Amino acid sequence: MTASRVLVLNSGSSSVKYQLLDMTDRSRLAVGLVERIGEETSKLAHEPLTGPGAAGGRRERLGPIADHGAALRAVAAELAADGLGLDSPELAAVGHRVVHGGTRFTQPTVIDDEVLAEIRSLIPLAPLHNPANVTGIEVARSLRADIPQVAVFDTAFHSTMPEYAARYAIDAATADKYSIRRYGFHGTSHAYVSRATAALLGKAPSDVNVIVLHLGNGASASAVRGGVCVETSMGMTPLEGLVMGTRSGDLDPAVVFHLARVGGLSVDEIDSLLNKKSGLLGLCGDNDMREVQRRAEEGDSSAQLALASYVHRLKKYVGAYSAVLGRVDAVVFTAGVGENSSWIREAAVEGLEELGLALDPEANAVRSREPRLVSAEYARVAVAVVPTDEELEIATQAYALVTR
Repeated sequence: MTASRVLVLNSGSSSVKYQLLDMTDRSRLAVGLVERIGEETSKLAHEPLTGPGAAGGRRERLGPIADHGAALRAVAAELAADGLGLDSPELAAVGHRVVHGGTRFTQPTVIDDEVLAEIRSLIPLAPLHNPANVTGIEVARSLRADIPQVAVFDTAFHSTMPEYAARYAIDAATADKYSIRRYGFHGTSHAYVSRATAALLGKAPSDVNVIVLHLGNGASASAVRGGVCVETSMGMTPLEGLVMGTRSGDLDPAVVFHLARVGGLSVDEIDSLLNKKSGLLGLCGDNDMREVQRRAEEGDSSAQLALASYVHRLKKYVGAYSAVLGRVDAVVFTAGVGENSSWIREAAVEGLEELGLALDPEANAVRSREPRLVSAEYARVAVAVVPTDEELEIATQAYALVTR
């Protein structure tokens, strides 16, 4: 029997998302989420999609789950109850989402003690994410030490940016000493979506130039030339770039000095302000795009301003990346807002006819989980909606690494 299953783990600070996939047909066998780890109100939601448990549908377990070790053991028990246990000889690998890979990790990597130590060393660059990623890896290794554990890095896809795009224009020695450069994030999504867009156009990724707009609560744009990322909006951290749900995006660095000197805010307070209390939330008090749109339609001026700022920044990046790429074959929307908000897509494209962009209103209004074109027939540049699938991308990269 050839091992063909990959368990994908996305370990957050108080959560674990997981999917078990069979790579022979890229199908999902089970999906689930553990939330509020470490609290009395922990919840495990598990859904088997095949086997004897599938008929029963989604199951929920409520009650305290002390830590990530207990969470993953609970996940293993749920999978075992469906005949999909982690002790199965069909399990080929565990794929781990790791947010920050620095400059060393530019490809999926089998995790050994040295690799794990280096991921730990990158915690200062991703203090909210890499510690939980490390914990997930440690627990999974303890559960199945005999199979490959593979790290897939959010930053890896963007590591192909030319040095002039990745560098900040600050003192080079200082930048090198403190690893200050643009890394980019959401890389697994941008990789998957750019490749899927090429397939939608009936072309090879190497023949297509694409601007990818990953619009969720966190949002990022990328310019992908011939399947290779040459520019992206997020920088050393996920704070740079587009207006997001709670993050400011692009900001004059002197704002930080002003808040410290004049406002008396501490570094931690400024960090919290820009990452957790800005973006749509800062502008209008809501970070749920659906609620912001509803309020704007009812005449709420602060919600209207928030949407205008959001769309303005999107257009700036589409224009800038059109200049970077020279030739654009497609602009593609993905993630929660990008896939579901026809209004945002229409607003972002409106007025960009000189760049070759135009929507078909009827196609844009259709809701679907399938990749699709929403551009007008006469448009020179395709506009697409492609649902992202980061878990499948992680599984694909992990499986390719352990079976080659």
